[in-house]
Amino acid sequence: MRHNPRSDIRFFFTTQPLSCPYVDGLIEKRMVTEISGRDAVEMNDRLSLTGFRRSHTVAYIPVCDNCNLCVSVRIPVRNFIYTRSQRKIKNKNTDISVSVNPPTATHEQFLLFQSYIKTRHGEGDMAMMDFYDYQSLIEDTPVRTNVVEFRNPENQLIACCIADQIKGGISAVYSFYSPELERRSLGTFIILWLVEHTKNLGLNHVYLGYWVSESPKMDYKKKFSPLEGYSDGKWATVQG
Repeated sequence: MRHNPRSDIRFFFTTQPLSCPYVDGLIEKRMVTEISGRDAVEMNDRLSLTGFRRSHTVAYIPVCDNCNLCVSVRIPVRNFIYTRSQRKIKNKNTDISVSVNPPTATHEQFLLFQSYIKTRHGEGDMAMMDFYDYQSLIEDTPVRTNVVEFRNPENQLIACCIADQIKGGISAVYSFYSPELERRSLGTFIILWLVEHTKNLGLNHVYLGYWVSESPKMDYKKKFSPLEGYSDGKWATVQG
């Protein structure tokens, strides 16, 4: 009799301890599983709703010893309240055109990605990525993924967001933008656009990944209100 292995069986693994990328002096461990097979979309939906994040074909969540600083957060878009600063940022960028595209990497995107990484994260592993690594970041996806492009009036690409559509919302996988356009506050504008886009799709949440209270790089996530975090098996308001 021929044996037909089931493709929907999932195995979860714990990574070896590594230096925490968010807080100096701490050690990080992750639980990971591959997202593949006939139920990849459904699996990614379920995992996202319990605090997991996707990277390529893997879903992961921190499982660090004696530390719970990483909190998966999301914005409930129907209750979102603009601050005065956020309204100014939205109005400042009304000249930007936005397109939602299939997950296909381009050299134009990669040049912008390189500029962003070298300016913001030049000491990290991503600074070593070549075009084929970037292509993998964009195109190695087993789920419903888009690349959102933001262009100025001269049709120059100034920002991108890799975004997954999951059950009930949009998950911002990774964003990058032109580092010299600080006055536009493009990082914030991308999230504000995702909030409005998610509303227009009739969905409920924008997932922002992990918020780490002791990491200055994560402070921007506190500026979106209300903000919900996943802890003890449920989502609850952590800011707002």
